[in-house]
Amino acid sequence: MMKISNQSEFFIFLLEKYAEQKLLSASEVLKQWQEKGLLDYINGMYEQYHTERLENAFDDIDGKIAEITLKEPDTPFFRKFVAN
Repeated sequence: MMKISNQSEFFIFLLEKYAEQKLLSASEVLKQWQEKGLLDYINGMYEQYHTERLENAFDDIDGKIAEITLKEPDTPFFRKFVAN
């Protein structure tokens, strides 16, 4: 039987709870995190995330998504404020 690490277990837990809060499937959230390049960031935050309230992790992840999204050239924000 294969044993997964505590960090991997927590990642799955975090993914499922985040998806539940956002009313999305875990696969949709995982795809978004992959597209935004957040998987390494989230895994790197394990020590902090697993010792705090989950809502703190959610807020941090939402902030990173917003930060990345605002820098994407195909968003209205980027076209209006960054590209000009």
